[in-house]
Amino acid sequence: MSENEKRLAGEIYDPADEEIMALQSSGLAAMERYNATLHDDGALRQELLKEMLGSVGEGCHIEPPFYANWGGRNVFFGNHVYANFNLTVVDDVAIFVGDYVMFGPNVTITTANHPIDHKLRQKGWQYAKSITIGNNAWIGAGAIILPGVTIGENAVIGAGSIVTRDIPANVVAVGNPCRVIHGAE
Repeated sequence: MSENEKRLAGEIYDPADEEIMALQSSGLAAMERYNATLHDDGALRQELLKEMLGSVGEGCHIEPPFYANWGGRNVFFGNHVYANFNLTVVDDVAIFVGDYVMFGPNVTITTANHPIDHKLRQKGWQYAKSITIGNNAWIGAGAIILPGVTIGENAVIGAGSIVTRDIPANVVAVGNPCRVIHGAE
């Protein structure tokens, strides 16, 4: 099994593998161009979103700057997704975002993690788990979403929360670690 196949399977892999490095760097140019656009370059931004993201629905917008270590190629947006400034994604594997999802400023979504075994960390190895965010979710400013998490539809994640485990649909969840405080209205 190649290192890239291990990455996609959620197994521990070497991110410095030549194939992985080539794939990763190939997606960065569009992200860099996106971040250099002017505020009134709406048409160009839409074109670049389509080029850099794995898929993008209608009416999506990301306020620059946007950071993604794979350039967004493993990010899949539904329709009408809005991300405020400084959305940062570690998109080593898929990040699925439903329709009408909103991200506050400075949100971080990370699919990659490092093993607990220090000997594997010394080698620079890591693993990655996909993240799914359901329709109509609202992710508050400064929230951090960790590998393998699913956030249910209509969920609200409070500002500054650290989401370490799945959050069900139709709830408000806050804190570190993020926990449900009540059902959403």
